[in-house]
Amino acid sequence: MGRLSQRRRVRKFVLDSEYPVRDKEDVLAVEEPLEIRLAGPSGSLSYSVTMRTPGDDFDLVAGFLVSEGVVWEPGQIIAERFCGGEDEEGRQTFNVVQAQLRPDVRMPDRGRAVYTSSSCGICGTDSIESVRRAGHHSPADDGVRLLPELVAGLPARLRAAQALFDKTGGVHAAGLFRVGDDGTSAELVCLREDVGRHNAVDKVVGWGLRSGSLPLAGTVLQVSGRASFELVQKAAMAGIPVLAAVSAPSSLAVELAEESGVTLIGFSRGTGFNVYAGHERVLS
Repeated sequence: MGRLSQRRRVRKFVLDSEYPVRDKEDVLAVEEPLEIRLAGPSGSLSYSVTMRTPGDDFDLVAGFLVSEGVVWEPGQIIAERFCGGEDEEGRQTFNVVQAQLRPDVRMPDRGRAVYTSSSCGICGTDSIESVRRAGHHSPADDGVRLLPELVAGLPARLRAAQALFDKTGGVHAAGLFRVGDDGTSAELVCLREDVGRHNAVDKVVGWGLRSGSLPLAGTVLQVSGRASFELVQKAAMAGIPVLAAVSAPSSLAVELAEESGVTLIGFSRGTGFNVYAGHERVLS
């Protein structure tokens, strides 16, 4: 497996200091391309290339395929493996993953038109309407209920578990919390970090698929950063009823949350939050 972080020498400038310029070592989060290949009875397809932080790559691929609507249950992916790929020194790069699909799973007609950057989860799709797809795990009827105090405390719990962020300060996180029956407690069951928000979410969704937990009913997905359209789409495809973010949602994210039955929470920062869609799940 590739490295999650690397050390680099930097020149640090601190203006209000006795020593305003000095050389030091800094730790950076690794960002590398991952090619996703699909294999089935009719052959193989290079489906997409995404920029990600190495680690939990099988989860990433599985979650990405759930988000794309290619698969929705564990048995549809027979196996995943790293394909051959070496750097200039002959070392395995672990930057190509092939997912073997079950024979009855329909292969996409073609791959993504462009690569997916670490800042965008739906680059290369033909239109916005093409990602407003009907999923197999609708969160609309999920009866989960939450106390406001529980919601407000999730960002701090997410931050406390971010080991890679502690080292680098340069990654996003997505944490899946399973809510107790009375809405007063929640257990962190999966946390993933990545340079891309959407990658972190795909890694969580992929964990759910590979562990046989989809749909992820009765859960809250707490994310760092903002709540974008693609994060709501990914939550809806996985059957996650509540998506909470520490920053703002976009207008399109709110519209999709209302359409798909996802409770969308923004500006959740410990002392309060805004509910933009599905407010009935948060107990007043």
